[in-house]
Order: sequence, then structure tokens, then C-alpha cells
Amino acid sequence: TTWDARGGHVSFRMFFDTAAALDDEAALRRAEACRRPMARPGGLARAWREAGLLDVEEGSLTIRMEHADFADYWNALDGRDGPYADYLRTLGPAKKAAIQEAVQAAYLDGDADGPRSYVATAWAVRGIAP
Repeated sequence: TTWDARGGHVSFRMFFDTAAALDDEAALRRAEACRRPMARPGGLARAWREAGLLDVEEGSLTIRMEHADFADYWNALDGRDGPYADYLRTLGPAKKAAIQEAVQAAYLDGDADGPRSYVATAWAVRGIAP
């Protein structure tokens, strides 16, 4: 899952872009997440500078997120915490099933179920306290 210029990552984008096609609430949540200043280039560094830190440098950290299959991917989304789980808890069973089916189609992308690997990159910042 790669961060894009609006602060999302591929896995995030795949989930919320797919859900947004079926549910206006998902579209609102996607927009909120992408508009957060901390999710945009320079946002985290700006916050540290405003807090008084010196010699602030912003970069990124990248890891691979491995999923054995769609069930493994979905279980990570449909957990207890985070924006995916928060959103999924608001859905009734029929709507949740429809979104799960659509997200599964996006995950599979015409291929057999099985392992997928996404790159996840997060903003990182460091600074010196005065």
C-alpha cells in the first residue's frame, strides 16, 4: 500500500474507493482521511515546527504488508480499531456483505484468491527539542 499525494495508501484506497462506490458514508470517511493535514506532505513537519521543535526533517518509512488471502486481508480491516473497523461497525449485515463482496472483487482483480503483498509507507518526522 503506497501513500499517494493525498495521504492514503493503496490498501486504504482500494477499500474506501470500493466502499465509496456503494455507500456515501464511505465516501465521506475517505475524504476526511485524505484531507487531514497530517496525512499530506509537510503536515507532520509543520506540526512539529509549530510545537517549537528545531531542525525538523520529514521523511517516510516503508514496510510490506503481506496477506495470505482475502480472508486475511479482510480480517485486518474488520478488527476492533482503526478507520476501517470504525466504518464497518456502522453497517447493517446486508450492506456490510455487499461491501465485503465488492472489496473482495477488487482484491482478487480477476485472479485466484491467495497471497497479496502491499507496500505501506507512513510519514516520519524528527526534530530537536529546544
